[in-house]
Amino acid sequence: MEIQKEFGSFDTYIWSFTGGKPIQNNFSSYMDIPAATGLSDTISKDLKKRGMNFVGSTIIYAFMQAVGIVNDHTTDCFRYREVKKL
Repeated sequence: MEIQKEFGSFDTYIWSFTGGKPIQNNFSSYMDIPAATGLSDTISKDLKKRGMNFVGSTIIYAFMQAVGIVNDHTTDCFRYREVKKL
């Protein structure tokens, strides 16, 4: 609720870390996809600083993938190009 008060919505808060644009990765193999990144570390630390729990970097990166902040479809995946257009 504090994030909502400060940013207007959680959506605005979370997208502020990428300037409102999705991150388009170019992995050719699923084995290259990381479990966490510097950005997920940053978001995790910020959320923890704000008093949240269970927001480790790996969980945050999975969240980023799930909501479309990061496109980690491999370049040979049929969804890669479709998602990249968004």
